[in-house]
Amino acid sequence: MTLTESLWLISSVFGIFSIIIILTRVFGLRTFAKMSSFDFASTIAIGSVLASIILNSSYSLYKGGLTLLTIIVFQTLFSFLVRRSAIFKNWFTNKPQLIMWKGQILYKKLQKCNVGEDDLLAKLREANVHDFGEVKAVIFESTGDVSVIHNSENKDVADQLLKDVDIEGYD
Repeated sequence: MTLTESLWLISSVFGIFSIIIILTRVFGLRTFAKMSSFDFASTIAIGSVLASIILNSSYSLYKGGLTLLTIIVFQTLFSFLVRRSAIFKNWFTNKPQLIMWKGQILYKKLQKCNVGEDDLLAKLREANVHDFGEVKAVIFESTGDVSVIHNSENKDVADQLLKDVDIEGYD
């Protein structure tokens, strides 16, 4: 690598990261949040654009900045439409799925979500579960994350926590 190429690389990194910081300040922290599968895809696209700009000398900062702006504007518009339109939300977002309820693994739900029992067990260990009886609910979130609600003191789960969760037949 020549000195000129090294300087181009360093200036590209500073330039594109400055652009991404400005865009994040303008559009908010949601830019890199993994609140939905669309957010996750946007984050991957942004990472790909960043790498292309930094590693490809023929890829201009202007073109890269415009590409990033377009992705982030589209992501912002998408999240706005999901919040404002029930039809849009139903068409373009996944509904969280109940995969374990009151200590019982819901095998049909695991299969529907394409989650293996071993994956579920790993998530239970991560959540410091010692016994299935400690689990009130496990929810496979629309982001692909797994949430474990513990069963301490046999408390009921607030209805609002299960809002939009597909609990059909288990409530």
